[in-house]
Amino acid sequence: MQKGTSTAIGLLLGFALDRAFGDPRRWHPVAGFGSAVTALESVTYADRRAAGLVHEALAVGAVVGLGVAVRRGGVVPAAVATWTVLGGRSLARTGHAMADRLAGGDLEGARALLPSLCGRDPHALDADGLARAALESIAENTSDAAVAPVVWGAVAGVPGLLGYRAINTLDAMIGYRNQRYRRFGWAAARVDDAANLIPARVTGLLTAALAPLIGGRPAAVLAAWRRDAAEHPSPNAGVAEASMAGALGVRLGGRTEYPHGVEMRPVLGDGPAPTVHDLRRAVRLSEAVQLTATLLAAAVAATRR
Repeated sequence: MQKGTSTAIGLLLGFALDRAFGDPRRWHPVAGFGSAVTALESVTYADRRAAGLVHEALAVGAVVGLGVAVRRGGVVPAAVATWTVLGGRSLARTGHAMADRLAGGDLEGARALLPSLCGRDPHALDADGLARAALESIAENTSDAAVAPVVWGAVAGVPGLLGYRAINTLDAMIGYRNQRYRRFGWAAARVDDAANLIPARVTGLLTAALAPLIGGRPAAVLAAWRRDAAEHPSPNAGVAEASMAGALGVRLGGRTEYPHGVEMRPVLGDGPAPTVHDLRRAVRLSEAVQLTATLLAAAVAATRR
């Protein structure tokens, strides 16, 4: 079987495994990677960009090397790697659970669930703030946790799948602009920006194409993307969030509270603030984007020799 065909079948099987089982509840390889790079940081850390660059190169290089070593196994390593790096099912499940808790008036339950979606301070948010935070996280993570992995899988097979997840995990761990990581985490944040540049725009295009499934208009998605995305501090999250805002006909952005401080995010989209109903629509659109991206990635992979 040709390498591209093996990768294509692996992407489809891995997506099916993610849909059937979600993230492994115990012994998740990404959690193991996180523990390993925390131990590595105790050796590599220094308050300098160069130290962060070395840390990034060692951690990502080791994972890519593992991918190169196992990719000759054909379909099985491709399927397992895809399942390992995808987070789409868990993302959708958490979005539905958040909507259910908000609809039932269970604010404390919704606040307890928010940290599994994003790093904002849940205790500073009311029901509307929780709905907006969850929706923005659904939009961004549709790209990061679902579209980007399969894009890199289509381009580079198992090394691409594992390497992307390593890059994204490092950004989540040390890419924050706090005092400890302002310089050491610079490389992790910049490499993650580069790795997500194309996937975020693929996500925006698919959001536009599939917006009618939830009553949205492709033209509104493209207008919000063109007008608002560049104002976001992230070159990639802005695309995903503005596109989702356009598809839903809502307004995202504004005051955003994190444990480390408050940020004033630009307004994305037109219309009212999002509601629980909009959060449910966002999850449905996210699932459609995830499926379509995987099918397209498999088709691209199948053309590789």
